[in-house]
Amino acid sequence: MPEEPGVYRFRDANGRVVYLGRALNLRRRVASYWGDLGDRRHLRTMVASIARIEAIVCASGHEAAWAERNLLERSLPRWNRTVGGQESPVYLLVDTSVATPGLSLAHEPRTRAGVRSFGPYLGGNRLRLALSALHRVFPLHYAGTGLSGAGREMGRVRRVDADSRADLAAAIVAVLERDPAAASAVSDELARRRDEASRVEAFELAGRLHEEISAIAWITATQRATTMATSDVAFSGWSDGIQLRFDVRAGRLSGWRQMRCAKPGSGASGPPGWAEFARRNAALAAVLTRHPVR
Repeated sequence: MPEEPGVYRFRDANGRVVYLGRALNLRRRVASYWGDLGDRRHLRTMVASIARIEAIVCASGHEAAWAERNLLERSLPRWNRTVGGQESPVYLLVDTSVATPGLSLAHEPRTRAGVRSFGPYLGGNRLRLALSALHRVFPLHYAGTGLSGAGREMGRVRRVDADSRADLAAAIVAVLERDPAAASAVSDELARRRDEASRVEAFELAGRLHEEISAIAWITATQRATTMATSDVAFSGWSDGIQLRFDVRAGRLSGWRQMRCAKPGSGASGPPGWAEFARRNAALAAVLTRHPVR
């Protein structure tokens, strides 16, 4: 099992899925079920029923979170308790209007003129921290023409005005489009401010900035398991007699099937980036199939 983010599921001797979960480190998380479970008797009962482990490696913890959510919405195994997981989906909205530009959170994407929607993302707390970080570095909301006197004064202090609006909006959009250079630049600026806060012993602010850096990493990490696309596609990966078939429905990775197959089956390569995902996870499936739980 690799030490990377992903989704895992346990099957019993009859082939039924008994539990599905996600992890930032698949090896550590799965191994923990065979460690000291303390007084968690329900887990001991579940572990005793496990005959086979299946897993898929994801590009990030955020991608693993979405994959888990989508799969649990389709089917709830016996030992899972919550349909779709705990986090609520949210979107980040960039408003580039002349009078009231800004960045905000919403539970649905918006389609009105001058507003761009990004997401969906999981984790409301993380998204509020990311919003705070982007406001901190790119104070777009002080670059409108409809500001009050106090707002104009804050813009003066932050050295932004209406002429800054287009550049600030473009900088935010680059981060939300996961441009590596833009994401790195905003994280570096936050780290500089965190280190300066620590130097002057403003430890509460330094801790807040550290959390914001993690939140920026969360929203800019590769995440393909849920998008705003509406396309449906199926694609496959094959390795050493094992074929994995994945289904994307309305932009969501929502199905994952594993079967024995002597020769590679046909299947679309999938959206950009999914071909390598399918190939690598088929190779992992072949390894795990050779090592059933004893």
